[in-house]
Amino acid sequence: MYSNSTFKRMRTGRYWRGWNWLSSIVISTGLSGCTWGLHPKGERMPSQTQPISDSLSLAPLQTGTNLIADAVEKVGSSVVRIDTVRRVANPLSSLFGIGPSIQQQAGQGSGFITRSDGLILTNAHVVEEADQVAITLPDGRSFNGRVLGSDSITDVAVVKVTSADKLPVAALGNSSTLRPGEWAIAIGNPLGLNNTVTAGIISAVDRTDAISGGKRIPFIQTDAAVNPGNSGGPLINTSGQVIGINTAIRQAPGAGLSFAVPINLAKKIARQIVRNGKASHPYIGVRLQSLTPQLAREINAIGSSCQVPEISAVLVVEVIPAGPASRAGIQQCDLIYQVDGINVKNPTGVQLAIDQGRVGELMPLVLARAGEQFKIMVRPEELPKRN
Repeated sequence: MYSNSTFKRMRTGRYWRGWNWLSSIVISTGLSGCTWGLHPKGERMPSQTQPISDSLSLAPLQTGTNLIADAVEKVGSSVVRIDTVRRVANPLSSLFGIGPSIQQQAGQGSGFITRSDGLILTNAHVVEEADQVAITLPDGRSFNGRVLGSDSITDVAVVKVTSADKLPVAALGNSSTLRPGEWAIAIGNPLGLNNTVTAGIISAVDRTDAISGGKRIPFIQTDAAVNPGNSGGPLINTSGQVIGINTAIRQAPGAGLSFAVPINLAKKIARQIVRNGKASHPYIGVRLQSLTPQLAREINAIGSSCQVPEISAVLVVEVIPAGPASRAGIQQCDLIYQVDGINVKNPTGVQLAIDQGRVGELMPLVLARAGEQFKIMVRPEELPKRN
């Protein structure tokens, strides 16, 4: 399509003459059907068509040999677009009487069906405080959706389609076996462009320092292109299995990075939401610090009551009064070496190991105090809600 200004330029001066010349060539060749030369005897005859390439023709690629295309074909029909409407108060109306008292905010994201009756996994921030949820399948079918629950800590939510059955489902994989360098394929609806596929590799796993407030999520990091609207969509492997939920991006010069919630964590949270309407997070009530030989020397040099060995470990710097750790006997200056059979080397490792447990169930910790190691049992409580 040409703009009006471009079209006007093409109708005047050399633009118009060029256009007219091209038209005359097309008309003349269209009438004759070929170009003409001279026969040795003076008769005009059609010339032979001249080749424009000397390369040999190659056999066409066999279908079904593209790993990415095959994986997308397995999962694509189960990836949905999620449109939300949220009603919010209009501050201009209450203060100045301008406009309606209630405004509607529209949002859009992605999700994927995990049960044929319409159970969908997505991000919590996609459906947060939504008053209306609409689900659209790649085949054009649309359904109303209901949010069964969401968890802002892990950014996982579960939506249920109303009155549906025999829907296509995505196979869920195992995110604990992922390795950097493996293919990673993102499917979703970025920037309103439905059913968009992008691919890259897994850049890192267990990335807990990826985004602010993400210490409880061992993110999968990839270089697959992800944009607003991809949120909640699946990250899949070349076997067509979902290995993560695309959640966040970090933009940088040259190329951005994307992060996904591992599907094993998402499955755990989703089961709790389906069963209880909410997710549960264990809490023991300690504040931790990574101890290094340098930090240990500084602590010991100031004559603190906390004397620690000059090693790398996890140091307890505060115990919350009347919390699970306090009741179990954990003290300030203790070193934590193991949580529920998992060796830990930093505070994030302790947090992730505690998250593997359950609220109300005893959890063994291996500590060190005054140079001696011992085991202690802690009963985690539910993580307090933030005000």
